[in-house]
Amino acid sequence: MQTKIPDPEAFTVQTLGPPEKDSPLARQKELFVSDFEKISFSADANEIREYLTRNSSLPALELAGPRKKIFFNSRRINCAIVTCGGLCPGINDVIRAIVYEAHLRYGVQKVYGFRFGYQGMVRQNGIPPIVLDTDMVNEIHEKGGTMLGSSRGPQDKDKIVDYLQELNISVLFAIGGDGTLRGASEIAAKIRDRGLAIAVIGIPKTIDNDISLIEKTFGFETAVEEASAVIQSAHIESKGAENGIGLVKLMGRDSGFIAAQATLANADVNFCLIPEVPFTLNGKKGLFPLLQKRLEKRKHAVVVVAEGAGQGLIEKAHQDRRERRRDASGNILHKDIGVFLKDQMLIYFQKKHFPVTVKYIDPSYIIRSKPANANDSVFCLRIGQNAVHAGMAGKTDMLISYWNHSYTHVPIKLAAARRKKISPDERLWRTVLSMTDQQ
Repeated sequence: MQTKIPDPEAFTVQTLGPPEKDSPLARQKELFVSDFEKISFSADANEIREYLTRNSSLPALELAGPRKKIFFNSRRINCAIVTCGGLCPGINDVIRAIVYEAHLRYGVQKVYGFRFGYQGMVRQNGIPPIVLDTDMVNEIHEKGGTMLGSSRGPQDKDKIVDYLQELNISVLFAIGGDGTLRGASEIAAKIRDRGLAIAVIGIPKTIDNDISLIEKTFGFETAVEEASAVIQSAHIESKGAENGIGLVKLMGRDSGFIAAQATLANADVNFCLIPEVPFTLNGKKGLFPLLQKRLEKRKHAVVVVAEGAGQGLIEKAHQDRRERRRDASGNILHKDIGVFLKDQMLIYFQKKHFPVTVKYIDPSYIIRSKPANANDSVFCLRIGQNAVHAGMAGKTDMLISYWNHSYTHVPIKLAAARRKKISPDERLWRTVLSMTDQQ
């Protein structure tokens, strides 16, 4: 996974003003963090040395955590949470962590929950928010999904800011993917233009783990764990018939991290197909001839494909040159590569007079709606707590990241500028190749 080193100034986090109020956490003997504590962008000693020979300062991310001095009088403000985009394990865990931290530790008056994404943040849409307390969120982490509901697509930013003012909200926590985060940054810009003291804190949510400058996102580990169990089932199914093929489609619209990690977690995968690495179906190095060799040798095979892989093959086969359809958030709606591969496999082997049995499994929505596993739950707790710390300190137009094994602050525009992808030349993909038959 290659990431270009940004300019040091690009990591500067905006604030609403100087933090001059004592944090209520001081009475709890909290371990405070200062804005001067940084985490180096690069962990490579040689890369750092080379960078410093050409530049005066080192790119570094602001360390997340509670500040001794905060911007808001936390006992006199309201906060709000909104969740947008597709479901992902751990959303309820993050909501719970924010509510608990805001109410119990900072003494915030109210925490509103906007329902059904940004739609619920426009008063004229007629979807009133709910007021969240610790009793209401006490057990939500035991369930998947989001208690607030979700939606995709933009809404009028001026009307959103109007509603934030009407409800006297001082901190907005936006939980979502790159589209949600870009929307949050636009809301922050409208707030800034009006000269208002409202903080906007992003919490990256993408099951695909594809947001730049974030080492991992919540829910990803749960997704890999669940995907591994599905792959195991596909392996058992493939062995249940002569020349059995277990075909599993996993999440990964533009990045194949789930498919790659689940492949490594399960040594039974023979072919892993991801969006970042083009592949062909026929020819000397085509998938189907290699798959046939595997079947001739072992009588069964497992193929894992990310949802965004092989889209060009589908268009070519269907001679489809029309503009691709997009969802309400502007994401390209991919055609079903799993069904396409299954159909093309059957056609190929029928022509070869080579009988096969294809077991196709698409567990995507089952995985997305799962509750978070234990490690993801802890991760969500830390992210939610750090989001509240940042909001109380008056940070804005930023998100909580996890980088070089530390929780950090990153400007939203920097993280949302590009999508994180697997580099075919780096170790993750090379390890996948070494574990499968597709080299």
